[in-house]
Amino acid sequence: MTALPTRKLEAYRYADIDALRDVWDGLAQPQRVEIAAQQRLQQIWLPNGDEIDIRRVEVVIEAGAVARIFALNNAARYGRYEIDVTLHEGADFAFYGANIGGGNSTLEIVTTLKHVAPGAKSRQTIRSVLGDKATGSFLGRIEVAREGQQTDAEQSVKAMLLDRGATANAKPELEIFADDVKCAHGATVGELDRNQLFYAAARGLDPAAARALLLEGFVAGLWDEIEGDDQGIADLAREALHKVAA
Repeated sequence: MTALPTRKLEAYRYADIDALRDVWDGLAQPQRVEIAAQQRLQQIWLPNGDEIDIRRVEVVIEAGAVARIFALNNAARYGRYEIDVTLHEGADFAFYGANIGGGNSTLEIVTTLKHVAPGAKSRQTIRSVLGDKATGSFLGRIEVAREGQQTDAEQSVKAMLLDRGATANAKPELEIFADDVKCAHGATVGELDRNQLFYAAARGLDPAAARALLLEGFVAGLWDEIEGDDQGIADLAREALHKVAA
C-alpha cells in the first residue's frame, strides 16, 4: 500500500488518519519474520517513546514452530501495532497485547491470522485500559483455509474504561472454510468494580492507588508466559497504569 489509507478501509476504520499522514511517507514495508520448522521465537514489543508509534510485521510460522509476542501499546498520540501471521501445519502462535492510554491518544492492535495447514493453534489475548478521551481498538481477523483442518483458534478481548469520554472498539472476525475446527472469540467492555474500589479504600489506599492496583490485576496475566528474566514490559505497563489511574 503506497497511498495514505482512509477509514473506508476496514483495517483503518478507527485510525487517526491525521497522525498517520505525519509519518506515512517514512513507513517502510512491513518487517518480515520467518520462523523455521520446529523453532521457537519470543518477541517483546515496547513503546518507542515517540508520540506516534507504528509497527507493521508479517510473520510466517513453519511446521511445528512456536511464536510468542508480548506487546505494550502506549503511544501518547497514536499507536498502531499491525501483525499478519501465516501458520503452517502444527504451528503454535500466541499474541498478548495491551492498549494503555489517556488524554486524546488513539491506540490500535490490528491482526490477521491465516491458518493455511492442519493442526495449527493460535491465541490472542488483548486488554485495554483507557482514560480521559482515549480510544483503544482491536481488529482481529482469523482466516481458516480449506486445508486448515483441526485448527484451534481463540481471541479474548477485554477493555476497561476509566472515564466517560474514553472509547473501546472490538471487532473479532472469523472466516472459516474448513469443517473440523475449534474457533472462539469473546469481547467485553466494562468499568472498575465499585465494591472492589470501596474495599481497597477501606484498607487505607487512596482512590488513585486503588484504581492502579485493580488495573494491574486486569492486565498482569498478559506477561505470565514470558520466558527468561525480561520483565521490563511488566514494569512499563505498571507505570502506564498508575499514570492513567491518577
